[in-house]
Amino acid sequence: MATIDQTPPVQDAAHAVDLLRIATAGSVDDGKSTLLGRLLHDSKAIMADQLDHVRAVSQRRGSGEAMDLALVTDGLRAEREQGITIDVAYRYFATPKRRFILADTPGHVRYTRNMVTGASTADVAVLLVDARSGVIEQTRRHATISALLGIPHIVVAVNKMDLAGWERAAFDRAVADFSLLAERLEMRDVHYVPVSALLGDNVVEPSVNTPWYDGLPLLPHLEHVDVSAARTRRAAARFPVQWVIRSQDYRGYAGQVAGGEFRVGDEVLVLPSGDRSRIAGIDLVDDTVEVAEPPMSVTIRLEDDIDVSRGDLLCHAADAPAVTRDVEATMCWMGEEPLQVGRPYLLRHATREARAVVEDVRDRLDVETLEHDQTAAALELNEIGRVHVRTSTPLTPDAYGANRTMGAFILVDLQTRDTVAAGMIDDPAPAPRSANVVWQPGQLTRDKRWSSLHTSGAVLWLTGLPASGKSTLSAALEARLVSAGRMAYVLDGDNLRHGLNGDLGFDAAARAENVRRTSHVARLLADAGVVVVVSLVSPTRGDRELARQVMEADGLRFVEVWLDTPLDECERRDPKGLYARARKGEIPHFTGVGQAYEAPESPEVVVRPHEGVDAAVERVLGRLGS
Repeated sequence: MATIDQTPPVQDAAHAVDLLRIATAGSVDDGKSTLLGRLLHDSKAIMADQLDHVRAVSQRRGSGEAMDLALVTDGLRAEREQGITIDVAYRYFATPKRRFILADTPGHVRYTRNMVTGASTADVAVLLVDARSGVIEQTRRHATISALLGIPHIVVAVNKMDLAGWERAAFDRAVADFSLLAERLEMRDVHYVPVSALLGDNVVEPSVNTPWYDGLPLLPHLEHVDVSAARTRRAAARFPVQWVIRSQDYRGYAGQVAGGEFRVGDEVLVLPSGDRSRIAGIDLVDDTVEVAEPPMSVTIRLEDDIDVSRGDLLCHAADAPAVTRDVEATMCWMGEEPLQVGRPYLLRHATREARAVVEDVRDRLDVETLEHDQTAAALELNEIGRVHVRTSTPLTPDAYGANRTMGAFILVDLQTRDTVAAGMIDDPAPAPRSANVVWQPGQLTRDKRWSSLHTSGAVLWLTGLPASGKSTLSAALEARLVSAGRMAYVLDGDNLRHGLNGDLGFDAAARAENVRRTSHVARLLADAGVVVVVSLVSPTRGDRELARQVMEADGLRFVEVWLDTPLDECERRDPKGLYARARKGEIPHFTGVGQAYEAPESPEVVVRPHEGVDAAVERVLGRLGS
């Protein structure tokens, strides 16, 4: 007889194969919650008091002597009132052959984002199809998400066979329809079972009503699904550091192995720094081991006292991932508000956090036709698309197909702290430098350099429309600072495009790269003690936010100065005749005409056209301070 198991999943790799994670999905009223309730009931995996409660609630709702088994997993009051699943309900149980975690995910289109959450770690997806209506749009959406999430095993439970008269033709139609979808989604392991969740046919025991079906019922099939190959396949060694444990004579790095294996004595590479060391020991809570592999949670000690922090990655040098700030990913948008290209979000990848912006929406997936709409400019709630993401600090990602942990990320809204997107990395773009290239420190610290030169560095970032007055103000600031005995230099956008940025165009990606290069040059100069005056249109908030992050992450002052000159005034000035040419269509992507300008939300200084140059210089330098 099956027994209830409410304990968390074991971390020991030798026993992890006995655990199967299952996610159910399908459209509203396909019977997911009833199927799970039936599965738990018929396998004797429901506590007696819980069963009494379900029976009492069913009677109050007018079900007579019959129990509404959907109530076993529909735990929220709103779910019971509406008769739909809203949240993800988890249930743990075991049979003599296997331990299970069941995730009952929502079927309503509005709660598709919760389905992504429940299915993200699943080994098997059980997709329900109503035998009468067959494969519908929401079934296609859930199947697509299951494929994108890389769930290796799919079970299609063709439910409500009793209402279809137990006709084999109804089952065959559902199988034929889903098989076409599975082929397009490149699903490799799909199994079909005709069931009646309400009556229990083919859920735990074979049904006498389907003599034409010679396969296993649902539970016996799940007991025999082989997930060992997927879990133990040789993957690149990955250990994202979650916590640094320090005491007087102990320093270790705690986390969960996300790929491959680590042995005592192995040489490991620390990313993104590029430092190397060897593993001195691998500790458990009350023991030590020689080898750690997924999904073990361990503490790794290194032979050398090097700088390793939360979010860093330990790996083997021979199969190190790219260290990159740019990734291409397939993303499911989960936010109530649409995705905003260029808006800063918080990205969480394994144990690392970084500010990030979506630079571009490559296309949007039509879940009905599986075609890619390349004209899409944004993603709405529950839409899926391919995007280009840029982060403020380097990531160490793998492709999702190679490693589900290191190939996934989420985006969090910086204001509401809501999770707004889940991403699966398609292409971890190669880093512009090798992982073996490390920062070469000099003999002087910044403090000693600045103290000896009687100076201090900072960045004044001037942004605004073309012809807003940036060049005039930046030149005046530079002259004033130098005359006062401070080192200062202007990085003007036009001047940079004569050399360093001369290979860049003016589309969104090129403009982002223009800002990225400029910010890193400004950081080097500011570190040397120069007050850097950047004069750059930098039209998107996201790019300017990343520039700020580059400076502040290195402990440098960043002052954003917005020249709030209206578009009509800029066009009236038009000293280079660029607005006139843009209006004629001769200059595409010209800010203010062919491309929008995103005004700063909270700049340190705002300069308006009625203000004289000298007054503006005084205010900016006043904000800069000594």
